[in-house]
Amino acid sequence: MKKKNDLKLQVCEAILACQDKQADDVTVLELEKDSGAFTDYFVMCSGTNPRQIQAIADAVDERLEALGLRVTHSEGYKQAEWVLLDYVDFVVHVFSEKARQFYDLERLWKSAKRLEPAELMAKPKPRRTAIARSIAGSTTAKSTTAKTDSSAPKKTRKKKA
Repeated sequence: MKKKNDLKLQVCEAILACQDKQADDVTVLELEKDSGAFTDYFVMCSGTNPRQIQAIADAVDERLEALGLRVTHSEGYKQAEWVLLDYVDFVVHVFSEKARQFYDLERLWKSAKRLEPAELMAKPKPRRTAIARSIAGSTTAKSTTAKTDSSAPKKTRKKKA
């Protein structure tokens, strides 16, 4: 479980780095295990010009290196049409708008689950303990016996001073 949370944190950092450099159309694909995928996630975004594409790739690399994660393989940096940064468990693709339309990875990996960056970056809800559940359950049981409609909000009157 820890590894999965670490992976999500790393992917979130890559997304934030892309967004910091005003990358367009940031998309995350969660690849299925049985689809023959060689990684867990694709992070894809677009830049408007070669300089921005390189700046996005640099920002991702710097941000993840600060976490102690080094890119294992990169391609396309000099041409800046499609920069690929491979971090083994996820791959970051930084495209020019033209290259992104031409290669259309979203279509090629259409079996993958498409995630919005906000979904991946959402913090998990804290787990309730068994004690908290039993306390909540006993108070709910008491209030439902006293009142027929427990879902209706209580109306309280403020006292005049």
